[in-house]
Amino acid sequence: MQRSYDPDLEGTVLNLQRFSVHDGPGIRTVVFLKGCSLRCLWCSNPESMAKARQLGVFPARCIGIDKCGACLECAAGRDSLVIECNRIVGVTPGREVDALAFAEHCPSGALKVWGEVRTVGAVMQEVLADRGFYEESGGGLTLSGGEALVQAPFAVELLKAAKTEGIGTCIETALNYAPSVLDAVLPYLDFALCDLKHLDPAAHERYTGASNRGILVNLRKLVQSGIPVVVRIPVVPGYNGTEENLRATARFIREELGGAVRQVQLLPFRKLGEEKYASLRLRYPMRDFAALPRDQWELEIRRLAEMMCRCGVPAVAGSDHQLAA
Repeated sequence: MQRSYDPDLEGTVLNLQRFSVHDGPGIRTVVFLKGCSLRCLWCSNPESMAKARQLGVFPARCIGIDKCGACLECAAGRDSLVIECNRIVGVTPGREVDALAFAEHCPSGALKVWGEVRTVGAVMQEVLADRGFYEESGGGLTLSGGEALVQAPFAVELLKAAKTEGIGTCIETALNYAPSVLDAVLPYLDFALCDLKHLDPAAHERYTGASNRGILVNLRKLVQSGIPVVVRIPVVPGYNGTEENLRATARFIREELGGAVRQVQLLPFRKLGEEKYASLRLRYPMRDFAALPRDQWELEIRRLAEMMCRCGVPAVAGSDHQLAA
């Protein structure tokens, strides 16, 4: 059924990734929207948390204002930027909006603008460029984040646009929003990847900043809608990567969701993003976390996936598994 959509509606896009094969069935274009309602301690993408555009400062990339100075050619540059030892090292408090205006001219990447305001029509123009790949592979458009539905009106219009063009749709979501937001999306959704951080409400709030009670309500609603659902669990040793939590999660999926989840993907935590936290003047919560060597965490993820399979749910290690809509 053809549905109209608003091509002029604007939203803030963090990134657009083409030819993805790990974010839903087939070959997909993933549109990452800015903004997230959770604050997971292990998040590796701090630039995705705030909905507004942000400026990241990477002092080590600055080649020196005497050799370049492109950022200072704007009249506001000298007042907006903090300069030490001939390099840009920060932004004057309260002047980030001014700095955003000229940061894109930095040739070395010392100033990085996170987020671009784009219209539904402009995004869809890029999405439609790969229509042939979607048709061959059963792929389409995936919305991710941050949390795609923090910008719910924009997300809904993108999904409407894809459906109007006959393109398959998918969202990657943590489900932390009012049920009415999910209701608005369901008519335009073909597939869902749902992040489940921790089954225990108190632990979930301690590690993510929010209880999981509403999240589990939305997960039940989504499964009951009949839309294919894959659950993704970021496995963080010492936080949620315990047999106790994953056994309880398997029991919940088997008993309360009727075993209707297509697949449970256990994703290994990688200690990434510290430089991006520093660029945004944020403390990296996992700075002191001692990550396991890769060969050890790969074995552990496989062991936990096998344990969940024995509990009656279709668990796999990693996200590189073929998914059928």
